[in-house]
Amino acid sequence: MGSVDLSRMLLSSAIIRLLLLIYGEWQDAHLEVRYTDVDYLVFSDAATMVAAGRSPYERSTYRYSPLLAFLLVPNSFLHRSWGKMLFSASDLLVGLFIYRILRQRGVSEKVSLWCVAAWLFNPFTFTIGTRGNCEPIVCAFVLWIILCLMNGKVYQAAFWYGLIVHFRIYPIIYSLPFVIVISRMDMAPGKPNLSQWVPTLKILPESSSSNIWFLVRAIFSKNAILFGLFSGSVFFAFTAIFFHIYGWEFLNEALLYHLTRTDPRHNFSIYFYYIYLHHQQGFSALEKLFSFLPQLIVQFTLVFQFSEDLPFCLFVQTVAFVSFNKVITAQYFVWFFCLLPLILPWSRMRLKWKGFLCFSLWLGSQLHWLMWAYLLEFKGWNVFSQLWLASILFLAANTYVLVMLIKHQVCSPIFKPLVHSHDDKSIFRSPG
Repeated sequence: MGSVDLSRMLLSSAIIRLLLLIYGEWQDAHLEVRYTDVDYLVFSDAATMVAAGRSPYERSTYRYSPLLAFLLVPNSFLHRSWGKMLFSASDLLVGLFIYRILRQRGVSEKVSLWCVAAWLFNPFTFTIGTRGNCEPIVCAFVLWIILCLMNGKVYQAAFWYGLIVHFRIYPIIYSLPFVIVISRMDMAPGKPNLSQWVPTLKILPESSSSNIWFLVRAIFSKNAILFGLFSGSVFFAFTAIFFHIYGWEFLNEALLYHLTRTDPRHNFSIYFYYIYLHHQQGFSALEKLFSFLPQLIVQFTLVFQFSEDLPFCLFVQTVAFVSFNKVITAQYFVWFFCLLPLILPWSRMRLKWKGFLCFSLWLGSQLHWLMWAYLLEFKGWNVFSQLWLASILFLAANTYVLVMLIKHQVCSPIFKPLVHSHDDKSIFRSPG
């Protein structure tokens, strides 16, 4: 990338985020449509209550760990944009962690910087933090856990994993690939290095019975058990502390709500219309199980197929989890955007053709959905059926893009260096 280096890239992206923070303050004060995300107002109100010695759950619709409210307490005495600055700083950390992971995996400086730029200068990612969404914190922790595993720091990875699952429940889907990767580690005396961490098990077992036996061995390996016990202890320790302080209100709002959530408001999910029509009657246990079944099947399939290539496995898991979820909002997309740069050097998809087609389909189906949502939300038109069909189209687009990414991906075990050179078939091939 010419004379551009990581420090200049981080500085430039920090300036962009600072300017957006300033602009956001102006827009909130002068325009009818606010720049600040409505969730940020909820976070801030909860933080204000914590600062006053009250429960954050006195603020209706606050359904997060009390840790988030504690982090935003300075909103009350420093500046109301403290949380936005914290989330934007987490954005920059994500860029730094992407660079470190790729360089450690043997990716060249030039390609690594292009991948970092795909995160730092993505309009979606640099606006989500400056608008006051907390997801960049979760993204930074997920990448830090990958770094810890790559450097043999299993207990550090376990601690942060237990903490982040408490903070935001969705990373629980990564437990199985983490366990499988950890079970492959050759724990030689002394500090492990990359050459000691070469997997000895095949990525694709030959039959379903060997799949099951492979999974059983992974779960009950010594390293996997220690990881599970330690991360589970951290999760339950934080949960017990806050349960002692805030009682069942904390448990219901911060954890149980997300497992049983049925949101009747329109969102990207194909389930929203059915939920909207039957919300008053409630849902049977069979109906709730049926909505989780596609997710479970897809998640297990992807883990079995791609667990050796940990970043790619986490990426496809996250895309599938979001696509088949009962509730999908735009902020969920950042969950897989932070993992996308980690897989780009191993993609054989040509950016000018299939890459552009995939991006156009994904963005076009999203804009198509937003058009019907606008007519429903702001014009009051009865377009629920059209909006539901748009949700189906969006799921189809997500599925197609996911299949194309899988088809063009070169599997690369996490504890091995880059397995192919960046030739003319790479997504970031050199011109000419």
